[in-house]
Amino acid sequence: MPKSKLSTLILVCAHILGVWSMVSTGRDAHGLIGYGISMYDPLCAFTCRDTLSTSILTCSEHVDMSMGMDMDMDSETSPDCFATNDAFLQTLAYCIFTHCQGLPVWRLEEYWTMNVAGTSAHQPLPKATYQQTLANITTRPAATLAVGEDLDEVMIVAGGDYEASYNAHGIFEKMERHHETYGIILIVTGSAIPVLFSLLRFLPFPTTATTKFNAWLIDPPAFGSRHKMPIAGLFHMPTRGQAFMVSYLVAINVILSAVGFKSVQPNSFYPSGSNREIATYLTNRVGVLSFANIALLFLYAGRNNVLLWMTNWSHGTFLLLHRWVAWIATLQAVIHSAIYLQFYVQDGTHASESKMPYWIWGVIATLSMSILLPASILPIRKSVYEFFLAWHVLLSIFTLVGCLWHILERFQRQWGYENWIYAAIAIWGFERAMRLARLAGNGVKTAQVTVIDEDYVIVDIKGVSGSGHAYLYFPALTWRVWENHPFSVASAAQTQRVPARILEHSVDVEKSGNTTDCSDSDSAERRHRAPVEIGLTFVLRTKTGLTKQLRGHGALPVLVESAYGPHEDLSEYSLLICIAGGVGVTACLPYLRAHPGSSKLFWGVRSQGIVDAMALLLTGVEKEVFVGRRMKVAEVLHKELHDNGSSIAVLVSGPSGMADEVRCAVSEIVKRSKGVKVKLLEEAFSW
Repeated sequence: MPKSKLSTLILVCAHILGVWSMVSTGRDAHGLIGYGISMYDPLCAFTCRDTLSTSILTCSEHVDMSMGMDMDMDSETSPDCFATNDAFLQTLAYCIFTHCQGLPVWRLEEYWTMNVAGTSAHQPLPKATYQQTLANITTRPAATLAVGEDLDEVMIVAGGDYEASYNAHGIFEKMERHHETYGIILIVTGSAIPVLFSLLRFLPFPTTATTKFNAWLIDPPAFGSRHKMPIAGLFHMPTRGQAFMVSYLVAINVILSAVGFKSVQPNSFYPSGSNREIATYLTNRVGVLSFANIALLFLYAGRNNVLLWMTNWSHGTFLLLHRWVAWIATLQAVIHSAIYLQFYVQDGTHASESKMPYWIWGVIATLSMSILLPASILPIRKSVYEFFLAWHVLLSIFTLVGCLWHILERFQRQWGYENWIYAAIAIWGFERAMRLARLAGNGVKTAQVTVIDEDYVIVDIKGVSGSGHAYLYFPALTWRVWENHPFSVASAAQTQRVPARILEHSVDVEKSGNTTDCSDSDSAERRHRAPVEIGLTFVLRTKTGLTKQLRGHGALPVLVESAYGPHEDLSEYSLLICIAGGVGVTACLPYLRAHPGSSKLFWGVRSQGIVDAMALLLTGVEKEVFVGRRMKVAEVLHKELHDNGSSIAVLVSGPSGMADEVRCAVSEIVKRSKGVKVKLLEEAFSW
């Protein structure tokens, strides 16, 4: 092959590789491609310049590209050279004049000023305007320029070269717009669907029909009879309602990863054919969708999630969605990385490319996401929960930093890809700021610990108000000062009782426990109360870890992050049935106090101690208590629900097995009965 043709081929190949490899520099832009950012507008003008950009000008600088072979010197052209070389400027002006008919002159002048020398933020201006340069062309150019050839006079861009470049730039930007649009679809629908479905509860559907719908399609486990009880100890089966949302998220990601691709040939970016072209569009697509899913999974994860405030979906449901979206985002990141790895290995550029900062940061991000998944499975979360939280946060930071610098090192801030990561950082930052605000609002308080028996303790914290549940930090018990646990708030009012101090209590939303009938009489001694004080009371079951350490302390400092999870309004239901296990009763207490209609409590406990401690709080509550024996949940519910014409709310708060038994029993009773009007509500911590 002649040396001149070989040099031309090298230049063309270098230009092609530059489209999707190495580092791209340019001006900072704002928004996303297609949404505030345009890549090649006007397309005709960008095409002309791109076709000329690999030509050797008289002012181009020679560099040694011999690599030990007998080759000519190659050349690089500086922005100053592009801005001052007459042959380049006039050839470019003539190409724009020929191919950009119909565009206003001011638009062409704007392009000319900003892009003739390049696309950097700081670069020289062309020595003459577009119109001045065009006026300097006195005769129609006679010679035709092919890509990569020397340009030392005014020439016409070859029609085939222009077409290939026009196709390449046009379809590439169109595909990039599709990527960003599909990412927006993920974020918008992933946020809007929970809100829209929650709004359906305000529509006047017949209660009986709604009850049947929930019993068949929303409340039961998707398969089998377990929801809170893990399957094979590895994962939780979603409810059917949750499964619909999970199925949507999986389906929309598969669809958006597979549609909208189009190959246009001839194509200067991908002259070898459409296979490489489509593969590039695919890997870019899943890369953008992974970024969009990262923002969405951070939204779902937070306990200060705005969707929790806008919907009636539980935090447990959003955590389930968080885990599924994390799997999807990680798979997309792995596909993105694997395809580009294949490209570079095939082209023989992996050795040099893999040393570049953008590549290293991309590897850090992908590895962090890949490690997060197996390190977050249910057995690990349950056995070493505090350590799981620590490395979960650490690897999440590595993921965000890796993704951000992968983009900034590769593209700077030209195309807006970094905005997906900024969105995730903003969501996470807001969530953490809200936690700090709640902690700061309550300040450092003192927790008074009262031991009930070998299983339970009461924790009273004066000077704090709240409802739902709160997260408690005990920095004096561990060096892991960030460690916190959620507990249900039984009452925000405390009293001094005679003869023993028995306060208004609450439950560990995190870990719960089992099942003799108790009378509802209360002694005069128990009714004797001192003036009420503002404060929160919690009843904790002490198993292991931090809660077990509380038994050895009478008083200790505590930080209170409250309050979360305002209770759902059940006033429209004439009967409230609460099924509670152990300290799960404390989650029921606010509902029992607030309910304007009839209410019944069925409570299973391990020992009598907690029953005696809670007696004052349960004054006036119709209840049946099962001490040391199993409550037959299905029989209880069948007796209360069967052929009952009232509208009934069933609340369950207790061990996972009890919660699943209630869920399945309610669904089966509703399916087999006519005219039953029931709403099922579960109060429980989700791992």
